[in-house]
Amino acid sequence: MTTIVLIHGGWHGGWCWKKVAPLLRAAGHEVYTPTLTGLGDRAHLLGPAVTLDTHVQDIVGMLECEDLRGAVLVSHSYGGMVMTSVAERAADRLAHLIYLDAFVPQDGQALADLADPTFYSNLEARARAEGEGWRVPPPPLERWGITVEADVSWMRPRIGSHPLKTFKQAVRLTDEAAAVLPRTFIYCTNKPVGDSLAPLAKRLRGEASWRYRELASGHDAMVTAPKELAALLLELT
Repeated sequence: MTTIVLIHGGWHGGWCWKKVAPLLRAAGHEVYTPTLTGLGDRAHLLGPAVTLDTHVQDIVGMLECEDLRGAVLVSHSYGGMVMTSVAERAADRLAHLIYLDAFVPQDGQALADLADPTFYSNLEARARAEGEGWRVPPPPLERWGITVEADVSWMRPRIGSHPLKTFKQAVRLTDEAAAVLPRTFIYCTNKPVGDSLAPLAKRLRGEASWRYRELASGHDAMVTAPKELAALLLELT
């Protein structure tokens, strides 16, 4: 049995794994799907003070409270920023980091440094126009490859605003134990032009220190291709 922690991305919540988590549990694994502060079922905690550090502490606190050891962390999208920083603080509890179409920051980088410039500038503009300058309303679901009406109707009530500060805060990476943790990058290939992660996928595909996989899905693979994603995660874990 493997302990698997699924970390959602921006605007989402632990709810987004509801089609994947049962498949992993059915294979005998222990699965956690925490929700980050201010999102999903914790939307009542959303406020201008929420930062990347807040979300990192959410996951570190869960690892400590549940006394998890040898855990496999799977992060999606913005969750890659969270997971990278969690590894800095809890490397001794982790066995493998899996980045599902997720951002992989280097020391001193924020998500704002890694995202497509046009996409990110649109997020800031929406925060100013619709989010009192500190929260970002969700982008159109089509941006994540969500086009099936059943998926749209299921997701739309659960998607919420995301705190802008989390996108602006840089990570600090100095822990040697975290740096040598096994890492896998899963690239979702069916996405629109302007994909922020395409250059990263091209680079990691050729790096010996990374395992690299591809999934023929849109960005929200846990929603649009849950069976395929679960099968891939079971292979990797």
